[in-house]
Amino acid sequence: MFSLRRIRLRSGEEYRDEQEVVLEPLEVGGQRYLPVPDHVRASLTVVQATTGRVLELRFRARLHGPCQRCLTDAVIERDLDAREYHAADPAADEELRSPYVRDDQLDLSAWARDALALALPEQILCRADCAGLCAVCGRDLNLEPHEHHEERVDPRWSALEQLRERL
Repeated sequence: MFSLRRIRLRSGEEYRDEQEVVLEPLEVGGQRYLPVPDHVRASLTVVQATTGRVLELRFRARLHGPCQRCLTDAVIERDLDAREYHAADPAADEELRSPYVRDDQLDLSAWARDALALALPEQILCRADCAGLCAVCGRDLNLEPHEHHEERVDPRWSALEQLRERL
């Protein structure tokens, strides 16, 4: 938590500081992704506007977890630049108030977690051309590329197969 009360700014002034932010593990698609390291240095900028504050958080994060195709280790690195606006008027619309500010306390960890989650790719892969796992035998197709040529016939269809052979 960062106290916004200690910052005394007039309209147009800005405050810059380096903060240590704790990154929590993320769960995506039922898989757990761990930030390495889990404490990162972040640049925090607060600009006083006439009706509120513009908040900016910049940091670099790296996540480790399973590839969504082959289950080997995948690493995602992101440079993040997150911005929020927080109106000074407590009666302002919810859209004008940052969810990360409560009682003039800025929750840097929650903000960083959400910014990182929004920056994740659609699929987390170990590499862009990951071949995944074989649907038949489950082997890693990146290490053992292969195809299964045997066609397995469901025994429940054998009567129809015999009928086809007669016709």
